[in-house]
Amino acid sequence: MSLRNIFLVVYVIISSILFITFRCDPMVWTTFFVSFIIVSIIVYYHLFVEKHFSPFISAYIVFTYLFFLLAPIIQIGGFKDGVGKYATNLDYKVDLTLKTNGLIILFNLIFFLSYFFIKKRFTRKIIQPKQLKQERVLPLTIFVLFTISILVYFVTKDFIEDELYRPSWQISSYSIFELLLQKKVLFMIPLAVIILCYQYFKNHKKINNNTLIIALILVISFFILLWFKNPMTEKRNALGPIYIALIFLFFPKTLNSNVKVLSFLFFAMIILFPLFQVITHIDYSFEYIVNNPEILSEEFAKSNFATTFNTLNYDAFSNISATIDYVSYNGFAYGYQLLSGLLFFVPRAIWTSKPISTGELIGNYIVEEYNFNFTNLANPLVSEGYINFGIFGVLLMSIALAYFMVKHLIWLNRDDQLKRIMAFYFAIHLIFLLRGDFTNGYTYYIGTLMGVFLIPKIVHKSIKFALKK
Repeated sequence: MSLRNIFLVVYVIISSILFITFRCDPMVWTTFFVSFIIVSIIVYYHLFVEKHFSPFISAYIVFTYLFFLLAPIIQIGGFKDGVGKYATNLDYKVDLTLKTNGLIILFNLIFFLSYFFIKKRFTRKIIQPKQLKQERVLPLTIFVLFTISILVYFVTKDFIEDELYRPSWQISSYSIFELLLQKKVLFMIPLAVIILCYQYFKNHKKINNNTLIIALILVISFFILLWFKNPMTEKRNALGPIYIALIFLFFPKTLNSNVKVLSFLFFAMIILFPLFQVITHIDYSFEYIVNNPEILSEEFAKSNFATTFNTLNYDAFSNISATIDYVSYNGFAYGYQLLSGLLFFVPRAIWTSKPISTGELIGNYIVEEYNFNFTNLANPLVSEGYINFGIFGVLLMSIALAYFMVKHLIWLNRDDQLKRIMAFYFAIHLIFLLRGDFTNGYTYYIGTLMGVFLIPKIVHKSIKFALKK
């Protein structure tokens, strides 16, 4: 059986169980099912119609299915007699749920149509990649960037030690600007070195002195990147795009088709992560489980599996509802909330009235109105659009997302490895960006873009200009 067929069988089985066992208000059930139909149409298009390799749509499908279908259905299905609270203490309400699903359905429809037509317009740019000229100064560019990485390593030793030994609950003594500059820009330069080393080896088959030096730089850069980016110093949502992008760089055949990326993300995020959590919470020995494998199915029948989706890790749907609730009392922001992301580089010390992120804004609202104890919440692009401009904002966000996906699709088909890997990185980062909030998702990507793409390009052009002079 092909991978595509395996995926479709698993997709249909999970979805069937999900909706057959879903007990709720008929209108709520219907809106979720309509949302599922739209996602399924996108799945069909992605696997059977789309001719180009587009990991962006794979990430979009997995995010939408997990956070807007699977998780909220399990959460709402667990409420007895239609009465219950989400993980954030927000009350479940039928009318609020219908509005939330209405916004999600609208977002998905407009996004899909926008992606289809924008992609059609840019088809020539996608299928006619520009050939990258062999650059004689590439080894020198690699050496300069490697030197910068070494300097960053020594200069930031105290910072890294603080990240390693500081408890996760304790706030860093460094400012947000310092954290962003170091973790999202400077610490990503070794990744650019690795990518450029790969590009050099791809274009130069003969072994010479440069080859041996660059091979040594490549190995050292891997260790520096691992020092900067590891589970002790970085969250997994930031590590995933980096190391999955490296797999794509060095082993492209493992993730070079729509069905491969879709299956990888789907099974990893929807099956493996929850499965591991269920297994780690079973109160039986390994020997007992081997001798009595049916105990696994019994554990899944209990609340353990459902509990996985009733945590703040899967609060995206309920936070859209909370945003709708917030707007009903406080009105729209009319673009003000977007400024904290778009103008992230302006320090609060200079701009004292700079808006807080939408996730924190809604978190504060939930704390005040629903007695919750945590404010740093997710806020999907759907609700980011809604809180700023209402229905028009939802339309605007969906069209903008489709446009930037297509622009990165063009990068993905370039011979320039920096563009190609940044495009793939963006595809995996999309899951974090879509979950929100916008300020963090946008800022983290722009920071990475500066460290992996912009700084190396400036160094490269500066070297070429200097040599000409």
